[in-house]
Amino acid sequence: MISYTAAQEAVRAKAHSFGTETVPLDRAYGRVLTGTIRADRDYPPFNRATMDGYALRWEDLQKGTLEFQVVETIFAGAGATTGLPPGACYKIMTGAPVPVAADVVIRREDTEERGSTARVKQLPARQFLNIARRGEDLSAGEIVIDRPCICEPSIVGLLASLGQKELMVAKLPKIAMITTGDEVVPVDAPVGPAQIRNSNRWLLQSLLKKWQIDPWYYQHAPDDKAVLRAALDKALTADVVILCGGVSAGDADYVPEMLEASGVIRLFHKLAIKPGKPVWCGTTGSTMVFALPGNPFSCLVGFTLLIQPYLQACFGLPGLPPLSLPLSSFKKKHTPLDEFFPARIHGDPAHLQLVSLNGSGDIRQGMQANALALHPAERPDLAAETPVVYFNL
Repeated sequence: MISYTAAQEAVRAKAHSFGTETVPLDRAYGRVLTGTIRADRDYPPFNRATMDGYALRWEDLQKGTLEFQVVETIFAGAGATTGLPPGACYKIMTGAPVPVAADVVIRREDTEERGSTARVKQLPARQFLNIARRGEDLSAGEIVIDRPCICEPSIVGLLASLGQKELMVAKLPKIAMITTGDEVVPVDAPVGPAQIRNSNRWLLQSLLKKWQIDPWYYQHAPDDKAVLRAALDKALTADVVILCGGVSAGDADYVPEMLEASGVIRLFHKLAIKPGKPVWCGTTGSTMVFALPGNPFSCLVGFTLLIQPYLQACFGLPGLPPLSLPLSSFKKKHTPLDEFFPARIHGDPAHLQLVSLNGSGDIRQGMQANALALHPAERPDLAAETPVVYFNL
């Protein structure tokens, strides 16, 4: 039995790239961008008005000129067609290019309009006020992204601004999933008094969907060695295999035995955590195998602590630094192990609010929790306001 941190180090040490591929921008969301992205031109590409108002010469203001003749109105997407003589100004709209001759924009509300003239009521504090100057965000050729990152909405918008129509991203792994158990039936099947619906299949598929991964292969295996071995023969051709159930010490828990019989070399079996202690992990060299306990919350804990860090490392993403927030209420210690519990980040200032869970088999799985919090093995009961480490869910 090892600590969860030692287990994380073990799985990260086995991480490897699945290769790269090119995708169009409209399929980039959620994928991991690779390679280097540079600015294709200066940004802004021109001196841009950041306010509706009047563009004029700073020098004229320094000479005491307050009333200006409007020579042209400039709209976004259009340039000036006339020059700017001393004592004149352009009426300009937000986003429009500011002609080189003008070096300050006076907000419309700081002027008084009189027909074709504008009188300045409030003097600007500095030259180039209300102008985003060409290249102040990025210079042409400047590196914008030079390390793997997830294409979140802001990144997708940035890539569109840079004209990136096709993107090099990390290739997704081929993932096989096997759930186990005689008592487990499909969601749409009749359920007997001693049976349960297969929630773990859908839990795991949803967790993988966050990475835009759809399982390549799925099979439910009853508690039968021959059927399980046949399912493993196909699954082990994948990059990653995730099993759920049958990993503990019961008479029908065949998963560890069948994995080793199939040539999977064990990295570890059992973690010093609760819930999720019986987790099994191994490799064939080309395939990584995670066998998680069948209780719903244990399954969620195993994915969060092991499979997610493994995928991050394979995609070249850095491990997430520990996060910490104070507890909103008292929490009792139940075991001598590292305990993980569902919590919700809530309030201002933010706290971790305990979410009700009636053991790891509770089908609610800490419903509406957005954090997996840690009660360390060495800590006794936790008082309210105690800082607690957590992982985002």
